[in-house]
Order: sequence, then structure tokens, then C-alpha cells
Amino acid sequence: MTEETSISGRRQRKLEQAKKANSKKTYWVQIRMFPIWLRILIIIALFFGAAAAGLMVGYGVIGSGTAKDALKWETYQHILDIKNGK
Repeated sequence: MTEETSISGRRQRKLEQAKKANSKKTYWVQIRMFPIWLRILIIIALFFGAAAAGLMVGYGVIGSGTAKDALKWETYQHILDIKNGK
């Protein structure tokens, strides 16, 4: 008996697939358009931008002040003075 006739069909297909897998080793490499550190910086900048926009909308639209006053330190100093009883 030859080697091919003594091996079952299923086993022979597995051997052929293993030979194909070994001969065609392709490595997939992902190239990022933006590095991780830049993505983190962008997320942080977006967070602060959204926080500033939220403060301005809350202070200017919902409250009775002007939107630019929400970003001034004097506004928060006044709030802290009220809180501390000064």
C-alpha cells in the first residue's frame, strides 16, 4: 500500500491545509494614521472644549449672565466668596 491510500481523506485534507498554511504565512500589519498619544491629546482637548461650551451655555443661556463671563476667573472667585461666607 502506498502512503496516500493508507491515509483517510479527512486526514489528507488536513495535511494539505497545513502545508498551505505553512507556505503562505502572511503577516497583517496595522498602520495607524494617528499615533496613540495624539489620539489621547485629541480626546483631552475635546473634553475641555465640551466642558467650556457647557459652562458657556449653562451660564449664558440657562442663567442670566453673558456667555463669556463663564470663562473668567472673577466669576468663580465670586462663587467661592459666597460659599465661604465672605
